[in-house]
Amino acid sequence: MKDSGNSILWRVYLLYALILIWGLIIIGRIAYIQLYLKDDLVSRAEQQEIRMFNIESMRGNILAYDGSLLSTTVPVFEVRMDVASPYVSDQEFYTSLDSLSKGLASTLDRKTANSYKDLLTKARQQGNRYLLLSRNLSYSQVKALQKLPILRLGKYRGGLILIPGHKRERPYKELAQRTIGYENQQEKIFVGIEGAYHEYLKGTDGKQVKRRINNGDWKPLFDENTVEPRNGNDVVTSIDVNIQDVAQNALRKNLYENQAEQGCAILMEVETGYVVAIANLNLDKKTGTYKESYNFAIAESVEPGSTFKLASMLALLEDGKVKTTDELNIGNGQIRFHSKTMRDVYPIRDGHITVQEAFEKSSNVAIASMVYNAYKEQPEKYVEHMQALSLDKVLGIDIQGEGKPYIKHPRDKQHWYGTSLPWMAIGYEVKMTPLQMLTLYNAVANNGKMVKPLFVKEIRQGNIVIEHFEPVVLNKAIASPATIATLRNLLEGVVENGTARSLRNSPFKIAGKTGTAQIASGKKGYNKENYNASFVGYFPASNPKYSCIVFISNPAAGKIYGGAVAAPVFKEIADKVYASRPGIHDGVANPDQLANGFPRMESTCNSDDMHKLYGMFGIQLPNSSPNSQWIRPIVTSHKTLECVPVQMAQGLIPDVIGMNVRDAVYLLEDAGLHPTIQGKGKVAAQSLQAGEPIIKGSRIELKLMNL
Repeated sequence: MKDSGNSILWRVYLLYALILIWGLIIIGRIAYIQLYLKDDLVSRAEQQEIRMFNIESMRGNILAYDGSLLSTTVPVFEVRMDVASPYVSDQEFYTSLDSLSKGLASTLDRKTANSYKDLLTKARQQGNRYLLLSRNLSYSQVKALQKLPILRLGKYRGGLILIPGHKRERPYKELAQRTIGYENQQEKIFVGIEGAYHEYLKGTDGKQVKRRINNGDWKPLFDENTVEPRNGNDVVTSIDVNIQDVAQNALRKNLYENQAEQGCAILMEVETGYVVAIANLNLDKKTGTYKESYNFAIAESVEPGSTFKLASMLALLEDGKVKTTDELNIGNGQIRFHSKTMRDVYPIRDGHITVQEAFEKSSNVAIASMVYNAYKEQPEKYVEHMQALSLDKVLGIDIQGEGKPYIKHPRDKQHWYGTSLPWMAIGYEVKMTPLQMLTLYNAVANNGKMVKPLFVKEIRQGNIVIEHFEPVVLNKAIASPATIATLRNLLEGVVENGTARSLRNSPFKIAGKTGTAQIASGKKGYNKENYNASFVGYFPASNPKYSCIVFISNPAAGKIYGGAVAAPVFKEIADKVYASRPGIHDGVANPDQLANGFPRMESTCNSDDMHKLYGMFGIQLPNSSPNSQWIRPIVTSHKTLECVPVQMAQGLIPDVIGMNVRDAVYLLEDAGLHPTIQGKGKVAAQSLQAGEPIIKGSRIELKLMNL
């Protein structure tokens, strides 16, 4: 028994000893923490309770030249709900469930009321305290949600959770959207002006210290460590919204009429290089509509065709190889260069023409023959002229993605053929973007001075201009004054006597060049089914203020030539500029173009009304289109009055700009639309774009002005 008692005591002592040792270890650890780890642990605790947060800056706005918003940052909210909140009783929740579900369906317009009812019921049963209701809601939508049952009780009582954010918004939607650009938030990629001027627009984020409070939220601590954010600067572009709208609508209507694949239009100030409008539309084959999804004007290098003949004439004139009065014999309009035959579209008289007529009529045979004869022994001399014009170099515009031009050189034995020189002379085997071609013509209009295309005029911080972008001269003189004067005379002749005679009937003189180029199909070469049609020029011809290019790719409705396909878009844009911008009316118009005593009617009108109106002036209109309800009277080159029938495409929104209000309303209502009217005069703008498919019952707003 004694041994048994000693054994028990030994175990008790051992236990006491272990407890004592453990206690001493704990005391020692506490002392170590207090003496050696206190500062580090306190710092860690503060980091968990106090944290530095970013205060996101607001991105600057992109503005039109008149201050209209092209791109801006708007607040948006992610909305969640604490459906299982203990502050909302089951009785209160299920009593308000029907009206809450209906309110969510009406405000969010994404699910039915029954769907929201099932979603909320299931979330309540599962104890979901962070149910997502919607993302990217506007402030007005959030205000509407705050009036709904339960949610109107507030953040804690009603369980409404708002997570603020922001998104980039373009008030004019598709208008010049590829040039304005956009932000890919996931990849942080910016394109267009958004990308080119990102450093100006982005601003600087601020910093703020916040402390965690009991419910898990973070409360700001206003101390000396807070750094306020600096919002981004505003970028003021040279875009004119009104002219941009006209350019885009005219281009869209033209693409529908010609069943084209894509097209672009660019309008630029001659002296400064500021781009006033730039429209790009591409066919969406899935929907059959045209959208601005690719910046064709800037990025696409194509064979320009006959518009390139201006560069060929410049080289010939500068080197004294030809005079515009020189006579040529092009026979029946075809010639053979080595193994290939070149043909004109149609014979020109008996083949005996002058150099000026060759350019005005756009004779491939004549231009190619002149270049070939002048430079066949030293083709590099011709290429050097093209290089001196910088036609082999990018313009270096600020917007990324500019297409690279291509001017081949005789040194490149792999790609230089015996036929290269004559085909280059007429715009084949070379490549340029529409913007690069426009820059060349703009230089001729600018008395030989080539300026860089600019899209931005200035940077503003609030109302203070912090940087202004002056015109950038790329080449002070692309040719001698005598050559420039001759080229301008040739370009005027194209409109007066040549392939762009459809532009003669204008209150201001236009100068320019048509272009029609077959599209190459890889190794198969060229075919006679696919073409690019273009017109590039400037106005007023005697005192150029604006240059413009219109490029239509692959028209499939029958018309293929630049004068018939692209020139009408040029005319519509030029007319808008003439009507809306000051300082352009000093161009001298040909008296023969001022309607020759006929009252001018620039817009489409009802045929019966037109005949009655002209009858009041004692003028008998020709009945050349008796079956057409809508006509447009024009004065022909023979000084006679002619009525051109205007066909309204079925199922597409008609273009009523320029019409009197009675005709416009009749036409729109007949198409199944509901027009509303603002102002007085003729239709100056329509809210739905012409050429888009009609949705029966849609409302269309018409703005009237005294044009």
